[in-house]
Amino acid sequence: MARDPKPTDQKLSHTAAMILQALDAGFVYGFSIMEMTGLPSGTVYPAMRRLERDALIRSQWERQSIADAEQRPPRKYYKLTAAGKSTLESSRKRYPLLERLIPSEEARTV
Repeated sequence: MARDPKPTDQKLSHTAAMILQALDAGFVYGFSIMEMTGLPSGTVYPAMRRLERDALIRSQWERQSIADAEQRPPRKYYKLTAAGKSTLESSRKRYPLLERLIPSEEARTV
């Protein structure tokens, strides 16, 4: 039996909202999110697991050959789902400084 995703009006913690904002801004793997937000790994990774469980983000491992070519471990890349984008929009209303702290890609190119 498939579990329904959480409603898009759910209230996120500030930490979860920052992670969604960082993803929307183009920071798409764990370490880049940690660098952008200043949050420690012990906060970021459990929060991303919850966001993925709640169908607000999804993840995919990069190909081993790409990591090997760059001589590093493979990265797990994250992406906002449609529900995640909707939830982020609601969170921006609740946390109006989000976009100033982590400007979206569109805002940085203007």
